[in-house]
Order: sequence, then C-alpha cells, then structure tokens
Amino acid sequence: MKNVFMAFQTNDDTRPIIEAIEQDNPEAKIEYYPAMVKIDAPGQLIIRKDSVEEILGRSWDLQEIHINLISISGNIDETDESFTVGWFR
Repeated sequence: MKNVFMAFQTNDDTRPIIEAIEQDNPEAKIEYYPAMVKIDAPGQLIIRKDSVEEILGRSWDLQEIHINLISISGNIDETDESFTVGWFR
C-alpha cells in the first residue's frame, strides 16, 4: 500500500492537530524537524474534528488546518467532521 503524508509548520497551533492525528492513526510515523512536522502513513491519514476539540478543550474549525499546512501527498476527502488524505478508488 502506498504511503500518504502531510506536513505542518511547527508551532503551538499545530501541536493539538498532530496529537489528534497520532491518537487516531496509530500506524502513522511522525518526524519532527526544526520548522515542520511530517506525518507518513500507509493508505490514509484522518484528522477528526472531535479529537482535536477534545485535546484543545474548545470548539475548533476544521478549516484551520489550512493555515499551517505545508504539503500533502494523496487525495483529499473533506467533510465538516473530518479531513482525510488517502489513495481512494
């Protein structure tokens, strides 16, 4: 299965997003660099709105990920409740 990846800027806004990705995608490999965090996974990565909100302790707009998103490899499936990057048929 081909890997997908997402890369985010490293800052306080992305820490809860990365933590939620790690929690919801146990097969994900997270690499920390000085200015970015790269997340690889086989098949797909999912960001769930409710997981990020639980970590933040407040309401969160899923569209906020675009502010700090550097790059994506894969197809995107975006709803009000989740943002998924994968290789969909």
